[in-house]
Order: sequence, then structure tokens, then C-alpha cells
Amino acid sequence: LNKGVKQPPLLGGLGHPLGRTFFFQEWLPEEFVERISQLDTQSPVTKINVAVDRLPDFLAAPNAPRGQPLPHHQCSIHLNCEDTLLLHRAFEDAMDGLPSHRPMIELCIPSSLDPTLAPPGCHVISLFTQYTPYTLAAGKVWDEQERNAYADRVCDCIEAYAPGFKGSVVGRDILTPPDLERVFGLPGGNIFHCAMALDQLYFARPVPRHSSYRCPLRGLYLCGSGAHPGGGVMGAAGRNAAHVVFRDLRSM
Repeated sequence: LNKGVKQPPLLGGLGHPLGRTFFFQEWLPEEFVERISQLDTQSPVTKINVAVDRLPDFLAAPNAPRGQPLPHHQCSIHLNCEDTLLLHRAFEDAMDGLPSHRPMIELCIPSSLDPTLAPPGCHVISLFTQYTPYTLAAGKVWDEQERNAYADRVCDCIEAYAPGFKGSVVGRDILTPPDLERVFGLPGGNIFHCAMALDQLYFARPVPRHSSYRCPLRGLYLCGSGAHPGGGVMGAAGRNAAHVVFRDLRSM
């Protein structure tokens, strides 16, 4: 923020489209506040962190004799997405207010690259799963029973690809969309700050007239997942915003 410019008070908001902090609404133009309030922040993702006592042994690529990580363990592994029909059915489940019966699973094993993340021979696994609705049908809520039932279903799916996986699990952490909202301050539980939909991409991210990384407040720039090109661990929005800042500083 520019020195000498009176700054508004800050509020916490990690998942807000304005980035790590956002401001009292009275400091922002009414039109801007209204457009931001209309953003689609719904998330279909449940994140599950798993601790295991051995590497998953996939039928399609069996483990090495000594159990050391192989190249495929060090990549992002996608399950239950052999064809678009599987994905479509999983999406339709969520549209009916139900966790997908056969959810798409993105599986990563960060300890296969950094062994300090787990004890010797053990590993941590990150599961990015979809689709799970924020609000469940039939008046159900995401309580412990529903969380564990869904996580069990995910583990059953992985077991079909890697027999023995369920028996290797020693702990897990389940974060549904409401959990992601509560724990990390992500509206709707959306890790991208707002949905990656066609009407919220490119020149419309987060809203038209403010897709250039500049905010209505002088000296405040957008550089998070809510800015173009959107979510993902890549830093592109921050890099783009930095270039805009440099241009503005040179023109002062």
C-alpha cells in the first residue's frame, strides 16, 4: 500500500477474493461491493489428508521390491476418471445434494519427494476429491458420521486401484466444503476464492473493470486465486500483479 495514504482497518479473510485481507465495506464503492457479493463461491471439493504406513501399491504399476518411491508416486495420480461419463455421474450426484458415489480422486504423495514429512517407511497422502455439495440433501449435515462415510467411500475406491491401501491407513483428516470455509476462511469452501466458471475467468475475474489487478482503493492490488488466471499453485496472479505495481510506480 502507498505510504502517506490513509489506510482502512483490516479484517482477516484468507479466502476472500481480495486476498489475505479485506476491508470494511464502507471503504469500497457500493457497485464493487455488490459485484463481489454476487460471485459464485460454491465448492464441490472435499480434501482428505491421510497418513499411511507404506506406499500405495497400484495394480497398474506395482511397487519396487524395497518399497522405495517410483516415478509415478512422485506425480499427481487421478482415479475414477477413465471417461467423461464417470465424471458426469459424479457431478450429477452433487447436484442432487449427495456426495459422489464414485468421486473423482486426485492423489498426491508429497513424502515421496520429501521424506522428512513422515517417519521412515511411512507416507502422507493428499486427496483432492469431488464432487461433494456444500449443503446435503434431505436435511442432512456434514457431521462426523457423514464425513467418515464419504472418506470410507473414497478409500474403497483407492483400494480397487491399490489393494491393501485401506489397511495401510493410520490416520486421516477430512475437510468438507463447510470445514474448509470454517478453518481457512474460504467462502463456500472454495480454494480458488471464487468458482473457475466461464463468467468468472479472464477479463471477468474477479469482476469486469477490476481484472487488471487494481482495486477501487488506490495502492491495493489483487494477487490471489480470485484474480486472473485463477486458482492453482503457480504464482501467476502474483507475478502479473507485481508487474502492474511496477508500471504504476514508474508512472507516479
